[in-house]
Amino acid sequence: MTAMAPVRAEPDLSFLLDRTSHALRTRMAAALSEIGLTARMHCVLVHALEGERTQAQLAAIGDMDKTTMVVTVDALEKAGLAERRPSTADRRARIIAVTEAGSEVAERSQRIVDGVHSAALESLPATERAALVRALRNLTEGHLAETVEAPSAARRARQ
Repeated sequence: MTAMAPVRAEPDLSFLLDRTSHALRTRMAAALSEIGLTARMHCVLVHALEGERTQAQLAAIGDMDKTTMVVTVDALEKAGLAERRPSTADRRARIIAVTEAGSEVAERSQRIVDGVHSAALESLPATERAALVRALRNLTEGHLAETVEAPSAARRARQ
């Protein structure tokens, strides 16, 4: 005897968001790879340019663990795009400073990121674009603003 699948009462929002996010991430990765960056490298450069930030602060902004952040900053340093420097506010802390070359690359990468986002939004009818962005913003700033503790079986998607 075969069991029947349960009837969905709501659309599979998890699938829709995961699938969209995955497709967007892979397009972003491909586009940024053309200038030798990853999305994480872009994130660190752009947010480090906004103000003096420590590695830990940038890791929190980019939702990276310490190991991933160290690897990312190491790659930026090796490429001559950023460097670790003592903080002017806290002599015990080290900040990530973007070099002149890094600043130029960040401008290029931001244009690339904007282009990927624009292409995704342009694939929708004009009347739906603002509504989608507004709805996603409402979710991320409202009901889904905070994550909840989950059992150890739940895992985040790889990035």
